[in-house]
This record gives sequence, structure tokens and C-alpha cells, in this order.
Amino acid sequence: MKIEIDVKGLDNIVSAINNLANVLSNTSLPTEINSVKEVAPVKQDEKENTKPKATQNVTTLEKVRAKLAALSQDGKQAQVKALITVFGAKKLSDIPAGKYAELLKKAEEL
Repeated sequence: MKIEIDVKGLDNIVSAINNLANVLSNTSLPTEINSVKEVAPVKQDEKENTKPKATQNVTTLEKVRAKLAALSQDGKQAQVKALITVFGAKKLSDIPAGKYAELLKKAEEL
């Protein structure tokens, strides 16, 4: 019996193990292993390329929207609207993403 397992990512490892367990439970196990195929380890540079970039200190639209919504619920709707117009916009989604950090800072000052 020949068993090969090819796992491309961590997401598939559980599925691969479950499939192997199912196959093994339905067959008799061999008494010896004929060969083992070694796979070259992934280089550190390749590992870093597959990881998503860290998004530390990134102000997102969701963060800004949550802060402005909280201020609006606290009765500061007029100040929130004025703050948005200071950035030359009629609505929050019109403000460029590069200005979110500055907008959030000013919102926290209200």
C-alpha cells in the first residue's frame, strides 16, 4: 500500500489527517515502510513572504466610524458633522484613508 500526503497549507492539515485516518481504518497496516520522501524545508525568506503584513497602528474606516458613531450617540452629532466637513467631505466615506488617523485624533479631542 502506498500512502502519500501532500499538505499545501495549515488550513488543509486537519483534512489531510482525517483522510489518512479514514484510509487507515479501512485497510490493514503494512508491517514495514519502504521509503520516506524528504521535503526541503521552507526558507525563512519564503515564510516571511507568506505571512500577511502587520497592520499595527493602522487607522481603519471601521475604527473612525465606530468613534464617530459613539460621539453621535452621546449627542455630538453637530460636532461630528462639522468635523467631517473640516476634512472637505459631506460624508465619512468621502474622506481619503490617509486622513483617518488625523480625523480619529480630532474626534477623540471632542
